[in-house]
Amino acid sequence: MKRLGYESAGLDEIDAVILTTLIENGRTTTAELARKVKMSSPSVAERVRRLEEAGIITGYSAVISPRAIGLPIAVWLRVRPVPGEMQRVAEIIQGIPEITQCDRVTGEDCFLARAHLASIADMERVIDLIVPYAMTNTSIIQSSPVEKRLPPLPGPDRK
Repeated sequence: MKRLGYESAGLDEIDAVILTTLIENGRTTTAELARKVKMSSPSVAERVRRLEEAGIITGYSAVISPRAIGLPIAVWLRVRPVPGEMQRVAEIIQGIPEITQCDRVTGEDCFLARAHLASIADMERVIDLIVPYAMTNTSIIQSSPVEKRLPPLPGPDRK
């Protein structure tokens, strides 16, 4: 069985190079991209626009270090709402700015949320916002051997 590749997503090798380059440096100019793929700047700009419109490129952002801005503690919160409180818990989690990521998951817990905090007291405050409506289990992150990254892009060498 052939694994679906970039062609199934409507991408070609040039798109894959453009995406890889932008993942490495979102500030890469159209002119730099054009030189890399040996195309004209307008052609590359059109490809980038098409990738944006297709929802493949969903935005450009700066990556910051939470530790460098005074948030040295990172935690994973596993959250299990009490019966009937799923929606309320989702809304509470959405309203907590320290929570930077949250997924609804299968298993015993319903939500897995990552928070960046200045102190243990802040961790307690965040937990206290949730516990009237859910049970929580918190793990302090010691280190991250794999930082947040995108999955590998499909390509001819990834069959």
